[in-house]
Amino acid sequence: MLTFEEKLTIIESFSELERKDVSLGRINFHYNNSSLDKKNVVYHLHPNGNGFVYAGELTGYETDDKGMVNIRNFTEKALRNVLKNAILSLTEDEDEDIREEPWINKNTQILTLVKEIDMWNVYADDQLDGTFTTYKEAAQFLDEEGFTKI
Repeated sequence: MLTFEEKLTIIESFSELERKDVSLGRINFHYNNSSLDKKNVVYHLHPNGNGFVYAGELTGYETDDKGMVNIRNFTEKALRNVLKNAILSLTEDEDEDIREEPWINKNTQILTLVKEIDMWNVYADDQLDGTFTTYKEAAQFLDEEGFTKI
């Protein structure tokens, strides 16, 4: 389990988040460029190591009724991923003009993300690897699989 200080260092490495100190030594972090009404990405990070990250727009996380996931036992990689994806989920879609986008992993394998009608498909050469309803879902999948945009 990461300490409070380690979690704080990781969260503060996301320059797009603004720190807001609250009561009892807890800290919130806001994403002021959110395209949704939701701006609170990190909620009540506590000196005991407990805290929450907004994952209400993400899949694969067990969230409470406010869309928050508890990060008490998160590893550094898991915390970085949920923060990056939370920020991405609150960012206005900029994918309207994207039709085809290559992604690469550390082994130089290239997958291509293609918008076809109203779906996002991931291809390995000419083989379909996955289909998603939104760009954000497809990008999250590629990121989790170790790929980055070229």
